[in-house]
Amino acid sequence: MAVTIRDVARQAQVSVSTVSRALSAPGLVKETTRQRVLDVVRGLGYQPNRAARSLITGRTGNLGIVVPDLENPFYPAVLRGVQTRAGEAGTSVFFCDSREDPDTEAELVRTMAAQVDGVVLCSPLSSDETITELANLTPLVLINRTVPDVSSVLMDSGSGMDQVITHLESLGHTEYVYLGGPTMSWSHNRRLQGLQGRARVLGPFEPNFAGGRTAAEQALKTNATAFIAYNDLMALGVLSHLAEHDIKVPQQISVTGFDDILYAAMCSPALTTVAMPTEEAGKVAVDLLAERLDDAPAERRELPTNLVIRASTANTRCPRDAAQPPVARKSRTLPRPTSQSLTRTTQPSLRPRGSLSGWLPRARPRTSL
Repeated sequence: MAVTIRDVARQAQVSVSTVSRALSAPGLVKETTRQRVLDVVRGLGYQPNRAARSLITGRTGNLGIVVPDLENPFYPAVLRGVQTRAGEAGTSVFFCDSREDPDTEAELVRTMAAQVDGVVLCSPLSSDETITELANLTPLVLINRTVPDVSSVLMDSGSGMDQVITHLESLGHTEYVYLGGPTMSWSHNRRLQGLQGRARVLGPFEPNFAGGRTAAEQALKTNATAFIAYNDLMALGVLSHLAEHDIKVPQQISVTGFDDILYAAMCSPALTTVAMPTEEAGKVAVDLLAERLDDAPAERRELPTNLVIRASTANTRCPRDAAQPPVARKSRTLPRPTSQSLTRTTQPSLRPRGSLSGWLPRARPRTSL
């Protein structure tokens, strides 16, 4: 037989209404009483009726998140962080893919507004005016974007770029190019700030594998000995293009990326890149959303990034014009990475693109967000 709220009240020696307030409005209950109720809830395995609780609190117990591209391995890690933190609060998550279209992004938020208590917008492409409008429909938290009076979680791309340049300079490089991403991207503009005019900028390019191949073709027309890609997907495209033209990495060209996706440590050679705290950003976004639901003022938090040095960067030891025409290549053992890699987490499974997902698994303990 299912445990009821009356069972909890009886064992905790309080009224049913006190149990309800302890779970839905903890500020109205003494802390000692609330802890006693929560201990009984955990001990009995009581699960509040979501429909009844929503009538009391006016909340749905759902959150939403919109990402630009679920095919980019950067975003599933953010989703994992959102799902983990929401599950700890007994909250379900809807997630959607805007397919890098600002109009679709805004429409998804409008559609979800009546079904969720708030929305996390990851690397949004909508204008400031549109985001402000959406924030008036439902509480919003932004990841890697700033808009006045809207809470946001930022990953310090500027510092990451500075670390990249410092590393390349330590290897003796003096000529490098930055292969830029979308001009509307907040992350791209923060990377430019970290660059501080110390490299030639090419682009914009599509932030994917194909965009990296196109970028590499243009970069080879310069005298650069190091290519800095906007993200790891582009860097993988750069490596592919250079390999096809028998240009050796890192002996002739050093290559760096951004994000430290799973494939960065698996490619050949392993990619030097900037690790972004993606999963942590998802968790912090849910925390900020919970604060906004409690009428806290908008807040901005910035998370640190760090450079992960692997085998795709080194001193340039032979001139690029010494490269030979493409020939059949024999397999060879690549040098081991020059420093430890970050621990990699398993990516969550992806949902069909362009529509709301079903319920995600919820973790214990279950409390109000």
